[in-house]
Amino acid sequence: MKQGGFRAVRLAIFLLVMLGLTGFLVFADENTVNIETIVLEDFNGGANNEWFVGGRLHSYNFEWRADASRFATVVGEERFPRLSFVEAWPQAAFGVNRDGLDLRSLGIWARFDRRGYNWVDVYPVAAGTGQDGDYPEPFEIPLPGRLQTMDMWVWGMNQNLTLEAYFRDHNGVVHAVPMGSLAFIGWRNLNIRIPNHIPQSRRTLPRLAGLTFVKFRIWTMPTERVDNIFVYFKQLKIVTDTFESLFDGSDLSDPERILELWAQ
Repeated sequence: MKQGGFRAVRLAIFLLVMLGLTGFLVFADENTVNIETIVLEDFNGGANNEWFVGGRLHSYNFEWRADASRFATVVGEERFPRLSFVEAWPQAAFGVNRDGLDLRSLGIWARFDRRGYNWVDVYPVAAGTGQDGDYPEPFEIPLPGRLQTMDMWVWGMNQNLTLEAYFRDHNGVVHAVPMGSLAFIGWRNLNIRIPNHIPQSRRTLPRLAGLTFVKFRIWTMPTERVDNIFVYFKQLKIVTDTFESLFDGSDLSDPERILELWAQ
């Protein structure tokens, strides 16, 4: 009985190992990842933004604008919120800049006439548009791969504010992801993980259906003074999975290849 029992145990272990290896062979490709870290925007004041993803150069020209809710202050010709690139940066990330590099951050100065749930939107637009009273051309930043996390350095003055990031999925649905409270003093790195319920793939080809970045929104809480609000942003960065399974004919699902083929 003992020998029979040991044989049964050995047989069970052998079957489990074989099943585990089979499962690995079947699903290993699905579990493969290629994690890349990309700085989307350094907030240094330039409009041309480039990054390499999967061996390809992606180049986009966009600028930043700010709008606010209805009780934003207007003083003569001066309207709030104001946006500017200022000589400031987090020393925890860039040191004291002894080399004299041109380091800047995106600064937002807002005022409101009333307390309440006021908001300030900070969003990208197509570079060079919105001049001479025209409306700027909308622009959303394409996010390569399947977005995992996003982080940004933010300067706060211990005001009771909150920050949100907005993303659009391939169905056109916009998702607000809380980045946290700005009730802290000085620079802090705010990091968010993209929720699993936000879709980033399709059932049909091409499977990858990346998100676009729409805007940041700063909220004021009703108990907070709103006569002077200052917030600064530096280095918007993402971590993304750019892995795509190859198969016979995978080039026919590449949007650029599709355009090339059907332009003939």
